[in-house]
Amino acid sequence: MDWSRLQKALELEADRGFSDLLGREYRFSEFLSLSLQAPPSDLSVGDQERMKAIAAQFSRYPDLSEAQRKHLVAETRRVLYQTKRSLEPPEPPLAPKTPKTTKLTQRRAQLELDQAVTYLPGIGPKNSEKLAKLGLHIVRDLLFYYPRDHIDYARQVNIRQMEPGETVTLIATVRRCTCFTSPRNKKLTIMEWVVRDSSGQLKLSRFFAGNRYSSRGWQENQKRQYPPGAVIAASGLVKKGKYGLTLDNPEIEVIDHQNASIESVKVGRVVPVYPLTEGVPADLVRKAVIAALPAVKLLEDALPEALRDKYQLTGVQEAVSHIHFPPDGEALDAARHRLVFDEFFYLQLGLLQRRRQQQQKQTGVVLPPTGELIDQFHTTLPFQLTGAQQRVVNEILSDLQKPTPMNRLVQGDVGSGKTVVGVIGILAAIQAGYQAALMAPTEVLAEQHYRKLVSWFNLLHLPVELLTGSTKTKQRRKLLTELKTGELPLLVGTHALIEDPVEFSRLGLVVIDEQHRFGVQQRARLQQKGDNPHVLTMTATPIPRTLALTLHGDLEVSQIDELPPGRKAIQTTVLTARERSHAYDLIRRQIAQGQQVYAVLPLVEESEKLDLKSAIEEHQHLQESVFPDFAVGLLHGRMTSAEKDQSIQKFRDNETQILVSTTVVEVGVDVPNATVMLIEHADRFGLSQLHQLRGRVGRGGDQSFCLLMTNTRSETARQRLKVLEQSQDGFFISEMDLRFRGPGEVLGTRQSGLPDFALASLVEDQEVLQLAREAAERIMELDPTLQRWAALREELNYRYAKLMGGAILT
Repeated sequence: MDWSRLQKALELEADRGFSDLLGREYRFSEFLSLSLQAPPSDLSVGDQERMKAIAAQFSRYPDLSEAQRKHLVAETRRVLYQTKRSLEPPEPPLAPKTPKTTKLTQRRAQLELDQAVTYLPGIGPKNSEKLAKLGLHIVRDLLFYYPRDHIDYARQVNIRQMEPGETVTLIATVRRCTCFTSPRNKKLTIMEWVVRDSSGQLKLSRFFAGNRYSSRGWQENQKRQYPPGAVIAASGLVKKGKYGLTLDNPEIEVIDHQNASIESVKVGRVVPVYPLTEGVPADLVRKAVIAALPAVKLLEDALPEALRDKYQLTGVQEAVSHIHFPPDGEALDAARHRLVFDEFFYLQLGLLQRRRQQQQKQTGVVLPPTGELIDQFHTTLPFQLTGAQQRVVNEILSDLQKPTPMNRLVQGDVGSGKTVVGVIGILAAIQAGYQAALMAPTEVLAEQHYRKLVSWFNLLHLPVELLTGSTKTKQRRKLLTELKTGELPLLVGTHALIEDPVEFSRLGLVVIDEQHRFGVQQRARLQQKGDNPHVLTMTATPIPRTLALTLHGDLEVSQIDELPPGRKAIQTTVLTARERSHAYDLIRRQIAQGQQVYAVLPLVEESEKLDLKSAIEEHQHLQESVFPDFAVGLLHGRMTSAEKDQSIQKFRDNETQILVSTTVVEVGVDVPNATVMLIEHADRFGLSQLHQLRGRVGRGGDQSFCLLMTNTRSETARQRLKVLEQSQDGFFISEMDLRFRGPGEVLGTRQSGLPDFALASLVEDQEVLQLAREAAERIMELDPTLQRWAALREELNYRYAKLMGGAILT
């Protein structure tokens, strides 16, 4: 039985939220059930039965609640550790009268990476249950549970030496300790100490909010911990209050009385600050980490020595030790650099391995680079492709001629003409006798693609159909039949395309628009509708290179970095409430010239957030009070599909001159006659999203305007909006957005697909990411199978799966 592999699988499942991860061959629950149902014969009968009982529980794992899954995983980790330990030879008896400190030393020397935290000195079952809330089950978990910050308590002063703004540690004697409920707030408990050292006396306070702290029993218990005469270490930031100097919310630790440990976790050192959760005190985590730290000697450095030397990386044992308790700032920086490098390196190596695996697949869909359909399409277009479009088309057609499936991402700014490029790929598939699918994240965008494709495909006498959640049953049945028989060459749709009833006859090309809005599994399910079809993904959300490497490191990336000729820069202005009349005057002038206007708000109804305008109320206000002479339409996500279609159609036909909308208009509504984009509460949007919204105007030949309304007094928020006044470059804007707001906000955290880094920052550590990518590419050149580096291969399988959710590499 591979005890280490089982423990790693359990650790990974806990890290990824108990979601029953999908591995290379089995789901997590299947792997555990199969592994445990045939336990080793050298186990006792009792242990074998216990293993089989756990195997049976894992066969029901998909039906368990999250709490039940957590309990089963934690219990299994404990049982595995105990069972493995029972198979080891007994320890030789200790010599008589061995000093207690030597026993402790020997006990620490026997630490193992997969040892349950329960058996660490001073932890025990109750504390291990608390640590389990943080996913800390075994020693390895503790070693790699990195601090989120450090506080320097190394500066020890006496009371008279305290200076406001400094973080210090005092050693003082307790004169008095009181604990009481605040007379003003019954849910607030105040604990006060009067302490004294040789230089003076000081009052310290801490506050505890919540009913459980107001009980008499809790308060009496707290006072008993700090009896008069006890020596304490008090650490924190010195601040000046109305009663003089004190420490702000100090950390207090008894270091000398009858029941106290003399060794303090804080005094005179740099102290790690760990991410915590309810019911898990900071000192418990520090205590557990200190107990686990001797096990760093068991960590094997998986990075080849030549690679460590080239990039001047400290050893993994030293790095892990110093990330927790660094001797100085230089050691902390070196430790962090190494561990950040590791996080990026294993991700990049995994992505490159995934690309290699994709390239080893074979596809029967080998397409000619040109043909009658593509030639016809070029003649029907009323414009010439830009140089950038033609370059990307050539890259796509070159991919389609190879026996390995294409896996290419096309990035292009708003209005750069990605759809035309995608259509040429689709026509290459159709003219070779294959079918194509185009999937978009919203009905509005799918509808927009469908309309554009119908206008082009009608000229080529080719059918195209649309499938969304709103498609009527009769129409759905008809198009699914035509798809299965091969009569229908192209199907456009939303997530509805990945449902089971959708069957293609010969799917040759999958095109996915705004692909970051889909999960990995959703994209994979569409690919599985064919036999290794080519995949082309597109996005109008330009993202910085650091994000592209992290998200798309396994893809070939093409950039359309040139706008069609004749496009004028959109004049963008940031306005305050006092300048609103200027915005309304511009709108009137534009409508008088026959143009149209978008007015975008972040919310639908006022009740969602009281200080933001409601789209519904703003529609009524503009129609009745501001522009009674014009027709004002409304579009928002809570409308039915039929209502949305009607609203968009009226705006297209210029029956409404102003369209009040939520961000549903961000992609998919293409009206060349619209020249003004008014965005309310612009400071509530990200720069990339504002740039997307701005791209809804300026699609014709007329000068267009984007008006960013804001009431914010925040200078940072105003500076952020000024970026849009100064630039039309989506890549630059997204880079600035990344720096202002971080990657999760730029991409949309839920569907971003971003890995969970423990230390690395895609904003602060861009240079390290580039180095890690370079190192990963070098390793792949030397040995793409990693056969010569067994430890590196094993660590990659573990790390990559942990970061990306379970797909362990072969």
